[in-house]
Amino acid sequence: MSRIRRAAAPTPAPTRRGRGRDRHGRGIRSSVTGPFLPPLQTRISQFDMTLASTIDYLRSVWPDELSDVTFEVAAGPYAVIPDVGVERWTVTAAERRIVFYRLPIQRLTRLHRNDDLHRRMVIESCVFRAIAELLGKDPWDLAPDRFRHF
Repeated sequence: MSRIRRAAAPTPAPTRRGRGRDRHGRGIRSSVTGPFLPPLQTRISQFDMTLASTIDYLRSVWPDELSDVTFEVAAGPYAVIPDVGVERWTVTAAERRIVFYRLPIQRLTRLHRNDDLHRRMVIESCVFRAIAELLGKDPWDLAPDRFRHF
């Protein structure tokens, strides 16, 4: 019995591996959230966005006083201050620098309601108090129009 030979199928061109490769013919990989959902927001990105928007607002209200101030974000302070606790921020007036500590602000502050609004209010209040400490003013005097309805 003779064997019938089939024509060899054309060999596919080698594919480049990399981002979004087509594995097992299922299609190119897409983002985790899909095309119609907003990108995922993390606690760090929320913190940074709230901090930046509050600082931008206060710089627009106090442009001369805050033009040369440097704002930084660190995970946490190096040490705990006895009888005070963990600092939420550090103000260095000589260098015109404020360092905010993300973890103490987010995790050590007690909230009576743990939702997005109250977390944002805590971050904003820390920014207001730190800038007020640098400028030697009361935090309520930094933006009197913002709190007129209270």
